[in-house]
Amino acid sequence: MLKKLVLSALIGAGALAASASTASAYVVCNRDGDCWHTDTRYRYPGVGFTYHPDDWYFHRTWRDNDRDHWRSDYHRERGYWRGGVWVTF
Repeated sequence: MLKKLVLSALIGAGALAASASTASAYVVCNRDGDCWHTDTRYRYPGVGFTYHPDDWYFHRTWRDNDRDHWRSDYHRERGYWRGGVWVTF
């Protein structure tokens, strides 16, 4: 009986581990220097992005004279920043 219980627990733990996925987040910057958080890497023809790991944001010193500037506005719809304006697709 104990063997069945241990085996069932191992199978359950294995199924849980197999179904769990790691959360990934990125900081993405466009050619204009607009940077924002995203959880998905999108590719669109004619639009270039640079993706950084999520902790890249915390290792930066955001100054007013930097080329890159942080965009913290939340947008529910998918899109990207272009010239300081959120563009949806």
